[in-house]
Amino acid sequence: MNNVFGLDIGTRNVVGTVGYLTEEDKFIVVAQYMKQHETRSMLDGQIHDIGKVAHTIAAVKAELESQTGEKLEEVCIAAAGRVLRTVTTHVEYEYAEETVVSGEDIHTLDLLGVEAAQDILKEKNDTKYHFYCVGYSVVKYYLNDELYISIEGHKANKIGEDIIVTFLPEDVVDGLYAAVGLAGLTVANMTLEPIAAINVAIPENYRMLNLALVDVGAGTSDISITKEGSIIAYGMIPYAGDELTEVIVQHYLVDFSTAEEIKLQSTEKDEVTYEDIMNISHTIPSKDVWDLVAPVVDKITSEVADGILKLNGDNPVSACFVVGGGGKIHGFTDMLAEYLDLPEERVALRGEEVLKEVTFMQEDIKKDPLLVTPIGICLNYYEQKNNFIMVRFNGERLKLYDNNRLTIVDAALQAGFPNDQLFPRRGMPINFTVNGTARMVRGEAGEPAIVTMNGKPANINTPLEPNCEITIEPSTVGDAAVYTIAQLDEYNQSEITFIINGRRVRCPKFVEVNGELEPPSYEIKDGDAIDLRNYFTVEQIISFMDVEVDMDRDILVNNRPAELDTMVYENFSIEWTTLSFGVAAIEDEDLSPATDTEMTEPEQKMPSAEDFGVEDNDAGIESAAGTEINSQAANFGPEENGFGDEAVSTVELELDGTDTAMPETVADTVFAEQSAPQPAPMPEPAPPLTRTCTVLVNNERVELTGKESYIFVDIFDHISFDLSAGGGRGIVTLINGGNAEFSQKLNDGDRIELYWKEI
Repeated sequence: MNNVFGLDIGTRNVVGTVGYLTEEDKFIVVAQYMKQHETRSMLDGQIHDIGKVAHTIAAVKAELESQTGEKLEEVCIAAAGRVLRTVTTHVEYEYAEETVVSGEDIHTLDLLGVEAAQDILKEKNDTKYHFYCVGYSVVKYYLNDELYISIEGHKANKIGEDIIVTFLPEDVVDGLYAAVGLAGLTVANMTLEPIAAINVAIPENYRMLNLALVDVGAGTSDISITKEGSIIAYGMIPYAGDELTEVIVQHYLVDFSTAEEIKLQSTEKDEVTYEDIMNISHTIPSKDVWDLVAPVVDKITSEVADGILKLNGDNPVSACFVVGGGGKIHGFTDMLAEYLDLPEERVALRGEEVLKEVTFMQEDIKKDPLLVTPIGICLNYYEQKNNFIMVRFNGERLKLYDNNRLTIVDAALQAGFPNDQLFPRRGMPINFTVNGTARMVRGEAGEPAIVTMNGKPANINTPLEPNCEITIEPSTVGDAAVYTIAQLDEYNQSEITFIINGRRVRCPKFVEVNGELEPPSYEIKDGDAIDLRNYFTVEQIISFMDVEVDMDRDILVNNRPAELDTMVYENFSIEWTTLSFGVAAIEDEDLSPATDTEMTEPEQKMPSAEDFGVEDNDAGIESAAGTEINSQAANFGPEENGFGDEAVSTVELELDGTDTAMPETVADTVFAEQSAPQPAPMPEPAPPLTRTCTVLVNNERVELTGKESYIFVDIFDHISFDLSAGGGRGIVTLINGGNAEFSQKLNDGDRIELYWKEI
């Protein structure tokens, strides 16, 4: 057998019960013990002195451990208090397709109801209190919008329920947890005192009737209402037995404990004997006590009756049951019947008759109304054990349905912790277009949420433990996205080629942002429309190449006279007379001729690749010389190269088939120019000079076309060979039996071998 330990922590007494439920639904009480608080450490059902209440609980626990011979570690409790809130609401859950309703589905529906009730309470709450759900009852179930008594096992497309959810201030609940914890116990289950009482006092087969149950304790009178088979309302009145005791204290000049004894004796005997604070002994008729407390009984029953009528929609109930020690005072049920306008026989104490299914193994225990709530607390365990666990999340106590798979993220979601604050949050992205195609650059990722459980580092997937303490510090937002034109792949990979004085020059395309030219350093903004312009003006090419052109001579574009604002498109040819270059130190270097005709005029000299440390290997920008170009060009002062303090970028120049890099002018100077006017379209450019080179690749004849000269990497434009298919192997490249360089020049008849080799 698995014993359940229940504690009824009342204003005057702490009642401990240990027992178990049999397969026949009979509850066996193995041990029970009641102890009064030594001082008034609780008022109106709320703990005021946690340490003293914990001391009383520890004494009850020790006595029950002695009686049962087993150590008690977990306990079931019930909450009470003068500030009770109830919310009734309707919730529904719709399946994607017709499904058999399971117990877990019903519990999920319950949780939806609790969450909905919490939201309603938050909207209506105009107090300083932070409320915690301490219990709920389902009023009605619905299956496909039809009313059902039980929906488990039925097929449904939609299920729903009307649910009544009860709340108490969290400090009431915290006090209970603290006192229980100090006594060396953990909470296995918590309910509300009227819920515990009604589960014993009014069986389900009675709930078709419109009945009221009043649990009159020491500090509060708890009210429950049933109707049409369900519990429809809960309430609490902050008047109960202590009001009677306080009158006795004042009238008979006794301490509170003696007054409690006088009150108890007056319900059991004809005479009461007591000793006052002057040590004088007295014996009085019990009727004197009844007459003394009658005005207070009248006040309490009047308040209780008003509470019942209010909870029942201002309609009278059919009958009323009374449990709890406070209700045993003489005249209580008669006065309550009068205020409820009911016959006296319809307002009665419930005790032995509702405990028929309860067996006490201790022979000295008498079944009476005082024991109804303690037994109900134990029985409530079987309804909610293994279905719910309680945790504290960022200081808020939560009750979660336990499906044995609960993790910290489940607690976070139920607490309403924002989803996006669990994970690193990126800064604001940038959305823009490049040549009409939508692009997005994400912001930087922030820091993840900091998660702890019981003070130790955890993560959102850490399994929950009952009564654990969870804290989550929200994740942070990263920096907003920052992206420049220079970072665009389209900018770095897109080129435009011109033929200048018979030599092929390759330059990066200009970029327009929202119709305006912008430099590579431009930071892209959200909504920008970016287009790579497919032309240069003559003036921009001159500035970009950093050359001085003789303006007294004609500038020809595609063999026609042109102006500085003439637009030059891909493969257009340009002829001009060069007076000087921006890099003065290389003006007198020997230059490779563009054609078979030797250039004799110094002003027509163009810098060769060798002038910039580039070997004649046709590698162009892909060779290591690209770094050397930047290094050497940077050695020239601002007076010599026109760059100022800006970093040097490159323009590729092909001399007799050799790609060469020339320093460009300051990018910001070029891009700051206004967009060139749009003259009439120029004639088609003259086709560039090309030749065909025939080689053998893996013994297959391959013709290379479209260029004046070719290097090894050009073969990949003419054969099918996946350079990404190495899979950890090394690539073998041979030309005429020797190791090949990717920039090695090709000649007619070269024999090329290309294959993968295991390393």
